Amino acid sequence: MLIDNRETALFRHMLRIRRIEEAIADHYPEQEMRTPVHLCVGQEATPVGVSEHLSVRDKVMSGHRSHGHYLAKGGDLRAMLAEIYGRETGCSRGKGGSQHLVDLDSGFLGSAPILASTLSIGVGVAWALKQQGTDGVVVVYFGDAATEEGVFHESVSFAALHNLPVIFVCENNLYSTHSDLSVRQPARPISDMALAYGIPGITCDGNDVLSVSEVAAEAVSRARMGLGPSLLVFDTYRWLEHVGPGSDLELGYRSAEELERWKSRDPLQILRLRCRANVTDWDNVEQQLEAEIADEIVDAFSFARRSPFPDASEMLTDVFPASGVAQ
Repeated sequence: MLIDNRETALFRHMLRIRRIEEAIADHYPEQEMRTPVHLCVGQEATPVGVSEHLSVRDKVMSGHRSHGHYLAKGGDLRAMLAEIYGRETGCSRGKGGSQHLVDLDSGFLGSAPILASTLSIGVGVAWALKQQGTDGVVVVYFGDAATEEGVFHESVSFAALHNLPVIFVCENNLYSTHSDLSVRQPARPISDMALAYGIPGITCDGNDVLSVSEVAAEAVSRARMGLGPSLLVFDTYRWLEHVGPGSDLELGYRSAEELERWKSRDPLQILRLRCRANVTDWDNVEQQLEAEIADEIVDAFSFARRSPFPDASEMLTDVFPASGVAQ
């Protein structure tokens, strides 16, 4: 379907991520995906709004909840699902799983499950881009809990000191696994941390893709012009459990009422209402989008399932010891 309307394009990207994540949740109980999955249902607006201003030459890194970031940057869906199924056609040759996605062709350099671990790597990439004299920028995604790690402060400090083209994107979904933000951090905006390093710090509605896009546009523009890093904090909420396809309300750390309040701020519905008001025959347009995305998902799952598992001889391929020499 040819899309020449910006809002429709943004909606399609968010809808695609939502339906892919829902499909993973639906198939996960079949026990064929032998990897933990951290799904981003409810958080689609942030990566879509940010990636609207990125090109292939720009680089992205992420953490454990990375599917949306990978897909929004143009990562290959077939390769992502094959990776989750542990197949050799996966983006990490079936040896990394959901938390180790990479697509160099699209500029998605990788994700890793260790909290805040890709922050320093992303800053290193930004340092390299600056040394090369390009106008490329780096986006590093992380959650609110990552700001409690020392490497967050070291990375932001170094980036500010050297005026690096990196945008630190914090998706604040209020929880670190099952611990509420209020028991982990003082009552102040996370974006205020930027003040200590002399860089812009902005808090934004992470469920409104147009607001996300507006804030991201300014930060990306600043970085491209050599004006240094920014810290963007997008308030959002994951609908599903911390890790896995189900609900975790029975654990008692959050309430059904809280979840429903955030669902009423569904990123898709917020933009859907705008599209319905501005796009002719919107219901038919959305129906076509749903059909196209459904066909793509069926194809990608079929590709992943029919792909072979890695051969045992490849177990140590691409594994690097302390010496740095590949096995």
